Amino acid sequence: MSARHERLLAAARRAALAAGEAVMAVYAEAFDVRQKLDKTPVTEADLAAERIIIEILKAAAPDMAIVSEELVDAEGLPPSAERFWVVDPLDGTREFVAKNGEFSICIGLVEEGRPVLGVLHGPAVGVTYTAHGPGTATRQWRGRAVEPIQARLASPDGLVVVHSRSHENSRRIGEFLQHYPVLERRQCGSALKFGLIAAGEADLYPRFGTTMEWDTAAGQAILEAAGGRVETLAGTPLAYGKPGFKNDGFIAWGRGHI
Repeated sequence: MSARHERLLAAARRAALAAGEAVMAVYAEAFDVRQKLDKTPVTEADLAAERIIIEILKAAAPDMAIVSEELVDAEGLPPSAERFWVVDPLDGTREFVAKNGEFSICIGLVEEGRPVLGVLHGPAVGVTYTAHGPGTATRQWRGRAVEPIQARLASPDGLVVVHSRSHENSRRIGEFLQHYPVLERRQCGSALKFGLIAAGEADLYPRFGTTMEWDTAAGQAILEAAGGRVETLAGTPLAYGKPGFKNDGFIAWGRGHI
């Protein structure tokens, strides 16, 4: 990747960490929860994180479009562009409200329909994943050195499957998994599931039903950089800049499956 991508990744990482501090400040106190028009929850943490991220990203790339969840909720969907940021300032607001720590900050960069750069930061669990192209995926635990990560080949003993805690579709997941040997199933909130697969700690993340591009762009960039892949239910690569910025379901895989 270019020096420009390295600079943008540094800005995105800085934005995610600063937003994480703001999120944790709200998390430590009592906070109000309100419902958006789509009936999903939003808190001051979502809004504070978004303000910080947008300010830092605009300073780094003033002309770059930003598609961010709360901004879209307030102002509507912007037109798609060839190159744009995709931001979820607090992915897993339900996990945040439940105080289980399984929420994350997601910042991805899309170019020509593909996520090419991503930062995925879990401030409560103290982990940050980044990538800006093939072979660049990293993980850093709080206070430790940055380490390279890669997705693993699935064990012949079976797959470790991660799936959503708040959006589980048990019947559909069960039907899908009938076709594969499953060693273990784990529940995990937010986009942190992508990080688990990218780091070789799980093999498969099936998601049925609608998600938004800001839910997946950062995680997909990191997982693909680590040797994995994210596909639509039809088996094609999950692309970006779609009408409404909506995903209709996807399967995230590690380096290889049975």
